Amino acid sequence: MNRSAGILLHPTSLPGKFGIGDIGPNAYRFIDFLKASGQTLWQIFPLGPTGYGDSPYQCFSAFAGNPLLISPELLIERNLLSGNILNDLRNWDQKIVDFGPVINYKYDLLRLAFSTLGDKDKEFDMIAYSEFCEKNNYWLDDFSLFMAAKHFHKGVQWTVWTPDIAFRKNITGWKEKLKNEIDFQKFIQFIFHMQWADLRNYAHANGIKIIGDLPIFIAYDSADLWANKKLFTVREDGSLEFVAGVPPDYFSATGQLWGNPLYKWKVMEKDGFAWWKSRISKLLEMVDIIRIDHFRGFDAYWEIPGDAETAINGRWVKAPGVKLFNAIKKDLGELPIIAEDLGVITDSVEELRDRFGFPGIKILQFGLGEDGDKKFLPHNHIKNCVVHTGSHDNETTRGFIDSEIRKNSGVYEWTVKYFNYNGDNMTDQLIRAAYASVSNIVVIPLQDHLNLGNEARMNYPGKPGGNWTWRFTWEQISKGLTQNIKEMSVIYERPPLRKNENAVIKVTDE
Repeated sequence: MNRSAGILLHPTSLPGKFGIGDIGPNAYRFIDFLKASGQTLWQIFPLGPTGYGDSPYQCFSAFAGNPLLISPELLIERNLLSGNILNDLRNWDQKIVDFGPVINYKYDLLRLAFSTLGDKDKEFDMIAYSEFCEKNNYWLDDFSLFMAAKHFHKGVQWTVWTPDIAFRKNITGWKEKLKNEIDFQKFIQFIFHMQWADLRNYAHANGIKIIGDLPIFIAYDSADLWANKKLFTVREDGSLEFVAGVPPDYFSATGQLWGNPLYKWKVMEKDGFAWWKSRISKLLEMVDIIRIDHFRGFDAYWEIPGDAETAINGRWVKAPGVKLFNAIKKDLGELPIIAEDLGVITDSVEELRDRFGFPGIKILQFGLGEDGDKKFLPHNHIKNCVVHTGSHDNETTRGFIDSEIRKNSGVYEWTVKYFNYNGDNMTDQLIRAAYASVSNIVVIPLQDHLNLGNEARMNYPGKPGGNWTWRFTWEQISKGLTQNIKEMSVIYERPPLRKNENAVIKVTDE
């Protein structure tokens, strides 16, 4: 891959009128900003329907899209909603997402759009809808029934549903009983995928590729597990035999107890990892490059007893990573995958990553200070890697620097010497170091381009709620910022100029 640069921003963090960022007009404007800034990559979090804690890494499905990302404005354009809703908008906070009220509000709008489909003047393509349902029935039928049953049971976890539907013993009867809600769930999935496909096409037309995220594990309360219990570490009564997590590390002294079910790899191997092939194939319909979160779990995973209270008392279990990726590669060809190889990384994890040529990840923050891990610093980078200043799981770069100064840890003073810089914007120095790196790919969180503190942090690992809420406003995106990013893209050849190409920097008004 040629040298390239991009920005990390999940669509929920976009500006907008409906309490949460979506894939409507502001997403198109963000792509315009990326192009004007010389960027060729847009990195996002998982696009699935969020569940517990509103985390995009805990979704009701590994295949479905998040209805909260559907744009009401685009529904108005297609005459599926009345423009009158724009005359009675709530006074939403423009800087954070308040998920509880937003969820109710967005679903009310979606149900209103669905309720009017019988009107002859509605612009709804039934042929395209039918084709979508048929093409995606391998996951859509189970997912729509799962969500309909969850709605019927007031949103509680599937284990406390009526036993026959919880354990799939009267599927036909429940499909008849919940037909209208099932149809609604299929409708909103069609709308999401239609809107997302249009947005992705616009990104491609403007030279932008999308890096999507694939959490290695699925959520316990998900259609994936409910419909395929034999593939996961659950007992016949639905209780968890083993769960996923990571051992103690620099994120947490007690490790991280994620609670996700693990895979029964030997069972999956019997049909050639068909479930995984479907999952990867589906995601590649939506994004161009896949970042696999917790890649090391394909080499070995931390197996924790299902009733454990922390992640301390687990054990490493070998996973069939080579067999899995060989099987997927055989069916799908070369895989555009980025391996999130952070945490406890062994030689065998690196061997698995390098065997398939997957670039790993370097977080500049992790290398700073006397005790920093120096493999993350620019002078140790290689071409086949992705460089970030920080990730969604740690502090913003300004927040990190400010907290180290308050702790008088010496990290700031060390960083001053490393970069030979003692000005008032150390974040910019780290961004420039990332751009100057030999690495092929650099992706910077928008929060760092804006030099924001920890008020803009996305996630605190282990914190059960209050994450994933940050949003930016267009007032924060100045022409000067666009010019600065564009200049770095040109100076550090991301991408390299073609022969005889003019390097004049032009930035349109924002």
